[in-house]
Amino acid sequence: MLAVGALVVSCADYNVTDDFTAEPDPTFVEPYKDYAPVKSYIDRAKYPNMTLGAQLKVAEFNKQELSHAAAVTNFDNLAFGTTLMSGAIISAKGIMNFLDMKDLLDHVEEIGGEVFGSPIVANANQADSWLELLMSPIEIPVDYVEGKTVNYNEMTTFTGTVESGSASIERYDNQNALKIGTNAKVRIIEGFEVDPLAKYTTTFWAKSDKDATYNITFSGNKVNGSGSDGKWTFKAGKWTKVVVEAQSAPDETEGYLRIENTRSGVIYIQKVQVGYYPDNHRPQTAQEQIDTINYALKAWCEGLMKINEGRIKSFDLIDEAIDATTEMENGMYDLKHSTEKIFWQDILGSENYAPAVSKIASAAYEKYKGKADELEFFISESGLDNQKKFESLNYWIKIWDANGAKINGINAKVNLFYSEDPETQAANVASLNTLLDNLASTGKLIRLSNFDIKYQNEDGANVSTSDITPAQRQKLADYYGFVIKSYMNKIPHEKQAGICKGNMSDTNDPVGLWAIDSKSKDWVRTATYKAFCDALSGK
Repeated sequence: MLAVGALVVSCADYNVTDDFTAEPDPTFVEPYKDYAPVKSYIDRAKYPNMTLGAQLKVAEFNKQELSHAAAVTNFDNLAFGTTLMSGAIISAKGIMNFLDMKDLLDHVEEIGGEVFGSPIVANANQADSWLELLMSPIEIPVDYVEGKTVNYNEMTTFTGTVESGSASIERYDNQNALKIGTNAKVRIIEGFEVDPLAKYTTTFWAKSDKDATYNITFSGNKVNGSGSDGKWTFKAGKWTKVVVEAQSAPDETEGYLRIENTRSGVIYIQKVQVGYYPDNHRPQTAQEQIDTINYALKAWCEGLMKINEGRIKSFDLIDEAIDATTEMENGMYDLKHSTEKIFWQDILGSENYAPAVSKIASAAYEKYKGKADELEFFISESGLDNQKKFESLNYWIKIWDANGAKINGINAKVNLFYSEDPETQAANVASLNTLLDNLASTGKLIRLSNFDIKYQNEDGANVSTSDITPAQRQKLADYYGFVIKSYMNKIPHEKQAGICKGNMSDTNDPVGLWAIDSKSKDWVRTATYKAFCDALSGK
């Protein structure tokens, strides 16, 4: 495994495991071959809290291939986004699979690296199925309710519904009975309301001169019997008690049981009764919901921090909480709420959301080898270049702080562009400066994440990796350098929690410190690599 000292050398010397070698290092080529790993250019004395991070997926990192080499060699810390959130770890039945996370943390600990923790709770990428299971209604005992009864031996005329074929009251076996002909569809009981959540029991007495085979439908829902193709059967020659247990079809409100006699012999019905067991569930009370969600939060944090063992010291506490479409009476944006999914804040309450999460997560962190004075929590949010959204986040943070939450910093997810149009680019720069000034004013630690800049032409269209020219790449690199220096100058040194790169290499957009050679698939340093090094060194 990689020794700690190897973290400060170039990728050319990076031979980590038996499965990966970097010979020759594809990043170690002209025109930027003389540059050291990017993180080595930070003046740690002048910027003691400044760090450089990179985001990638757990599976990608655990392969220990090229992206792994670039990440641990060039960056101070690693972030793993949604792949370390509860939605990727907890099954629908609440089973937590931390195997990949354990492998990752064991390896990072061995090589002396650091990890920035994924959001502990959020509105997306959560273990939704598990939460829904935990919050499901509670089963309660219920009594059987007697319903409608029809005695055909007391009738002389059938007044029910014959959907097809024939049905009539006939004398049979010394009594009156309902005779259902062949190829007939007849409702033998109807005219009662149904609750789609209730379970109905319909009992009828039937007889036939031949072995009978037929279908049954209860209120729009075909009910399978024990015969072939789900048919119902009984032997000829005696009155047989038939019991049908079923629920109605979801959208059906009219109650009925229909016999579909598709065989040659007729069927005689003597008596029909229907009753039901009401829905044996009730919603959880408000207090039960709070207790349940607190149980879920504690179970998740205990599992997470037990695997962590104090190794991840900085986490996003909550992620993307602000709803920029809903204003409160005071003009601030509300938190996100849902009637379809279970959101933590809907149960814990908007004002107690972050305090509850930080309290439970902190307790679990300290329980499993974590030191309280090393733990940092960030609130992660995007779109903070929107002034009102920034003000709203700041409003909520102050409420959470006052209610006892541990909130050390803000993790601002940026969505940046460089534009060839001078007016648009001037607006981009002004928006960036306002964002950084606003973030600095909070007095919190400030981290920028998702740090990718896309290149736009004069018409506002994105320029792809395959189309960008060297001159355009240089303009993009220069803007990367500008953003980095702006962050380091505007955010107080003691409040700098660092910058996290969204993608280390190019995607469809030329966002990378490395380009990917179309033929060899090797990573090759770009002008952006140099821009990072120069900006971090103060040039």
